[in-house]
Amino acid sequence: MKSGRNTILFLSLILAMPIMVCAQTAPGELSSDQFEDPLSRCQVCHAEIYKQWEGSMHSQAELDPYYLALSGMASEETDGLTDTYCARCHTPIGVVSGEVPPVDGSNLSEIAKKGVQCDFCHTVTESDGTANAKFTLTPDGTKQGPFDDSRSPAHNTEYSELHTKAEFCGMCHDVNHPTNGLPLEATYTEWKNGPYAAQGIQCQDCHMTPGITGYQANPGKASGIGRDREHIWTHFGVGGNIFMTEYLGSKTHADMAVDRLQRAAQVKVIPDGSVVPGESYEFKVSIKNIGAGHYLPTGLTESRQMWLDITVTDGAGIEIYRSGALDEHGNIDPGGVVYHTVLADAKGNPTEKVWEAESILSDHRIPPKGEDTESHGFVIPEDVSLPISINAVLKYRSAPQELIDHLLGEEFEVPVVEMTQDSKTIRDEDKSIPGFQITFPVLLGLLLLLFSMRGNKK
Repeated sequence: MKSGRNTILFLSLILAMPIMVCAQTAPGELSSDQFEDPLSRCQVCHAEIYKQWEGSMHSQAELDPYYLALSGMASEETDGLTDTYCARCHTPIGVVSGEVPPVDGSNLSEIAKKGVQCDFCHTVTESDGTANAKFTLTPDGTKQGPFDDSRSPAHNTEYSELHTKAEFCGMCHDVNHPTNGLPLEATYTEWKNGPYAAQGIQCQDCHMTPGITGYQANPGKASGIGRDREHIWTHFGVGGNIFMTEYLGSKTHADMAVDRLQRAAQVKVIPDGSVVPGESYEFKVSIKNIGAGHYLPTGLTESRQMWLDITVTDGAGIEIYRSGALDEHGNIDPGGVVYHTVLADAKGNPTEKVWEAESILSDHRIPPKGEDTESHGFVIPEDVSLPISINAVLKYRSAPQELIDHLLGEEFEVPVVEMTQDSKTIRDEDKSIPGFQITFPVLLGLLLLLFSMRGNKK
């Protein structure tokens, strides 16, 4: 008998409840032929926007092999009761058209395979709150959008304030467990409770503009026949997922993801104390979230990995301390500190299966504009060659290599992005001027040179 059967039966009731108590569009309520295809319809007028969207994680949401593997496992272990739960955000048209289940995509129409696409977003007319895809779709030919003066010969248009607010994104970028309410993804909530929301900065201001970590105007036209506007929202939809964008062949989006990651944080090495052979030495490394309006990392953070790879070498280039290195299988050194979330099942055991999650064992991440400091210590070798150099590199990858090996096979190598780094060189403070790292012989030479120059002036 499969574990958690009683919980799963309760899950089925919870999954059905929102349909009965709110206005969100129900599975099978619509038909996929009520929606317009991005390629044959939308890109005819909105060519540049279509090009930005094509290859994005939004466009690939239903084709992502990592998602397909996880949803397939969840379907099998829950007797299909989770089938429409995740798919409601990954193929929303597929769900509301009754084309899910199955979760393998074999029953999907071509338009439903295109993930989070134009005619899904622009037919959302209301939301019954954030989290768990509580959207209402009205595919009646009128397109919802951010402008109140749009006119189109191809369709009716209507201004939607919802499309200009973070709450639109929060429909899918907050996910709570359907039975116990446990936050599984909380990107919207992280923003809502943080300093960016307090300043009125929306998700769209960073993720739908050319600016990497802030708003930047993008003047132009939304269509070939549209009017000139001070700002046109971009549709690259880039976050931190270099793994799947690269694998699915979108170098543009992969490069943008790397750029975004490399502007998100700041690392600082903080030396402390004297370097004495044979004695212990301690130092600190701080990480500050300077560019993300949500936690670092965010999303399905039981899978995301951000960590410090620290190397200390002596004056001869010999490694005398290491933390956060990858082993031959691509796994992080057990002694390394990983910034992520650890979920627990009903027995309190760690799990990466979100459908089993009952609690959060730990949540070690960095909030917007927040900072975390790690302490490190080791014994200086007796035969050390001074000075010593500390190099700290903040790294990121979308998922653990061992998890991808298990789900997809060992031919998938998860890219590791170097987000930022800092280095410091430390000399023996007994022979240097504190705070300046200048040895006494060097200082003496500088003083003699100064006196010599003064003598020449006389």
